[in-house]
Amino acid sequence: MIMKIECYISAGCGSEPELRENLQRAGGEEAPDAEVTFRRITDAEAESMGLRGSPSVLINGRDISPAEMTGFG
Repeated sequence: MIMKIECYISAGCGSEPELRENLQRAGGEEAPDAEVTFRRITDAEAESMGLRGSPSVLINGRDISPAEMTGFG
């Protein structure tokens, strides 16, 4: 099964370059065939999706962030 990694990022998030680098490094080692997508979304979209922070990363549909994390944007 190919790993699916979805990254949701707010317009003001400064973590995108570091996230891309970390995913590239980890993907090459652990999941070279992973399908990775990046999407900029609004605060309203994040709220409607139940995302808790930016960036939010989902692996095979599951959020990898701790439940107590908040602050999208």
